[in-house]
Amino acid sequence: MEITLNNVCAFGDSVMKGIVVDNENSQSGKLKYKISKNGFAARCRRSLNVEVENFARFGGVVTHGKKLVTRNAEKIKESDFVLFEYGGNDCDYNWAEISAMPHEEHSPNTPIPKFIQHYSELIDNVRSFGGKPVLLSLPVLEPQRFFNHVTQGLNRNNVLEWLGGTTLTIDRWHERYNMEIFRLGTSKRVPVIDITSIFLEKKDYADYICEDGIHPNEKGHELIENAILEYVRAQN
Repeated sequence: MEITLNNVCAFGDSVMKGIVVDNENSQSGKLKYKISKNGFAARCRRSLNVEVENFARFGGVVTHGKKLVTRNAEKIKESDFVLFEYGGNDCDYNWAEISAMPHEEHSPNTPIPKFIQHYSELIDNVRSFGGKPVLLSLPVLEPQRFFNHVTQGLNRNNVLEWLGGTTLTIDRWHERYNMEIFRLGTSKRVPVIDITSIFLEKKDYADYICEDGIHPNEKGHELIENAILEYVRAQN
């Protein structure tokens, strides 16, 4: 699919928005966030000299994306392609509930069947508006940092028990959602830009992740920018 870039619409969560930890104003155990001018969407805007309408939201999940797409149908019609980055919040859990009830069953924010259904419908909606959807895979997690962050003020032993005694299981559910994104790309014939491998190729990918274990830092956003630029150049 050849891509001519003048206008791009972008939908997603805080990673797409360019949210990073604000190291200057964060305190030990209490992180603050800011929108970086060097987030990958902003970087691509400058590198490719394109207009980017960024509708991403902190905490965004795929159901939010469906509503935003419908609300911005006219802008989608005018765009060259529509970039999506969902899954990071969809696969997350209510850690306070897990801390309080570690022996109960707990579901992620968007269970896998619903995630597939809603993402598939989102893609269909974009196409019905005349847009060309492109998906991003998920950036990696740093499990220990993520665990330390989400369990602040909670019973960490209870959460760890629910996780099966190791923080490494955090990676497993995250990767399940990532696999579904690639499967959706195949089944819906939608391009998927792999922004996962660029982190895994690094000897210590933690150097590219913020202290919360989930948001790429500015070095990580540069990696994502490079992956997108490589993809775009390969289409032309």
